[in-house]
Amino acid sequence: AFRAFGFGTPTGIDVPGEGGGFVPTPAWKERERGEPWYIGDTYHLAIGQGDLLVTPLQIAVATAAFANGGKRITPHLISDCPVSDARCQVLQVPGITEEAVQMIRQGMRLAVTSGSARGLADLPFFVAGKTGTAQTTPHRRPHAWFTGFAEARSAKPQATSDRSVVVTVLVEEGGEGSRVAVPVAREIFSAWAQ
Repeated sequence: AFRAFGFGTPTGIDVPGEGGGFVPTPAWKERERGEPWYIGDTYHLAIGQGDLLVTPLQIAVATAAFANGGKRITPHLISDCPVSDARCQVLQVPGITEEAVQMIRQGMRLAVTSGSARGLADLPFFVAGKTGTAQTTPHRRPHAWFTGFAEARSAKPQATSDRSVVVTVLVEEGGEGSRVAVPVAREIFSAWAQ
């Protein structure tokens, strides 16, 4: 499922030197660490911890798939990308159902209305998101994360809009995502809506 959303490989953005991140597997752990894969490894991977490495752009691409109904879009540094343009690759995420998309959208909306991203709840448009706090080493503060999307017209998690934006914020060694990354995202969403 991680690879279906583009994790573990570069997104394909038209900028040289993009990192691919890393998705650990049982075979990799056995080969590199000489240890079996435990259920705890699966739990860590499921919540984005352990040996998983992702880039902010990969998180933004995955978030966009939930914002747009399950399609993974290759990012590009151009202002408009008509469907006929070969650079504007749009792929349906394999195995993702409409029900799963709606469930994730609803969960991300709840993070804004009553969870860790409540700092966005009073914006006058639909916003959904997820905060994160990524631990690095015991001697450094964790990274503050936020990823989410806003839609200009819709107030319902089931609806999608033609005008939407995805925002992913990473503040290195910033602390908690809810306290540090959410206010940054709020400024970006507010500027986008104007």
